Amino acid sequence: MSGTAGAGLVRIVYGDGGTAELSRGSASVPGDPQPGEGYGSALAVYDENRDGYDDLVVGSPYADVAGEADAGTVHVVYGSADGLGAGEATRELTQGQGGGSIGGAAPEAGDWFGYALAAGETAQGAPYLLIGVPGEDLGSVVDAGHAHYLSGTVNTGVNQDKPGVPGIVEANDRFGYAVAATGHHLAVGAPGEAIGTETFSGGVQLLGHTINGDGIPTPLAGVEQNTEGVGGAAEANDRFGAALAMTTYRPAGSTSAGRSLLAVGVPGEEVAGAEAAGRVVLLEVTASGGVQQRAELSQDVADVIGDSEAGDQFGQHLAMTNLAPSAADSAETVTVAVGVPGEDLASIRDTGAVQVFPMTGVPGAGDQWIQAGRKGLPGPYGLREYVGSSLHTTTDHLYVATPYGTAERHGVHALPWSNVLVGGTEAAVSWKPGEGGLPAERQAFGAVVR
Repeated sequence: MSGTAGAGLVRIVYGDGGTAELSRGSASVPGDPQPGEGYGSALAVYDENRDGYDDLVVGSPYADVAGEADAGTVHVVYGSADGLGAGEATRELTQGQGGGSIGGAAPEAGDWFGYALAAGETAQGAPYLLIGVPGEDLGSVVDAGHAHYLSGTVNTGVNQDKPGVPGIVEANDRFGYAVAATGHHLAVGAPGEAIGTETFSGGVQLLGHTINGDGIPTPLAGVEQNTEGVGGAAEANDRFGAALAMTTYRPAGSTSAGRSLLAVGVPGEEVAGAEAAGRVVLLEVTASGGVQQRAELSQDVADVIGDSEAGDQFGQHLAMTNLAPSAADSAETVTVAVGVPGEDLASIRDTGAVQVFPMTGVPGAGDQWIQAGRKGLPGPYGLREYVGSSLHTTTDHLYVATPYGTAERHGVHALPWSNVLVGGTEAAVSWKPGEGGLPAERQAFGAVVR
């Protein structure tokens, strides 16, 4: 839209079929477009001002701030009856401006403020926003990482140098590279975390929304592959926590909905001798922060479709949803979508795929396989399309984007769950550049979907 290379933009499709665009060139967005800033590299949705309209959070992690390259910014674009950006003025969040944790943190080159975002409403009904800053330096420790938490008047930060947070601050931890949340819990991934001498093994920090006496979200547990009860072992380059997805959960017979299910991607895991084949660990988190493993997913698990192959990167991207959120939560309603962007098919490199696992029975009993040409995803598949690199879920659809590969294949496709899970034939809904009121510009269309 701006004509500035790599500046980025967000395209919006409203429920009535209308379309819009947001970028630094839009009247409602502060600033001017910058080359390579990646506006829209991360997105989240919540009702920050509690007016009944969804607000869009947009990360630009590679934006230059005060002369600092790739320091990053975040915008909250408010919804209204007339659409996004047509009401209350957009809120710009930049380190070093305003108060609280964000205002007290100086923008520095390579911070990547806004690289990962999670937003929603706590169990008490308060809107919250979690911002990952994986390139944050802490003192002389480069790329240790940090996360900012905002809710109402709360504007605080958390990292591994804070009281009660497990682990120690180390170079390249990348704390905040991935974030996920429910109304009960927060999860922050640090895929560069060294476990013992195993560099880039990875870890995940779990927190509660309650602000403790130290002024941070209450630390609950640190999880890595040497944690008791978690399958596997901490190994170099596993990158445990490179992707996270989370949803609320209530076990059968329980009167409390204070639990969460957390999917943790381990895309660098060597499986059956295949380097970076990848796996996913599914964890149940209690209200008090107790953690137990529910399942381990990979293409090497019995009866799971496919084979673990070098470079598959199974678990590089994740999405999770509860298909019946108004009913009593149970494993029968929870579904996990796993991106396998490095999957090769018929000798076509990195065409990619998506594997879906209902949280019932053993993983191989109900997994479903999605590739171009199946389940409503248009085919045929092609070279380096990296299907599975952009995923989103709602209670009605699984969204799979094809932002890479041949330009004419770019699009976002909403696959009905009936197609995905039980072989239905309902028509998928697709949005493609140049169709349905969308501009024809195709570069990386759908790289992030919310």
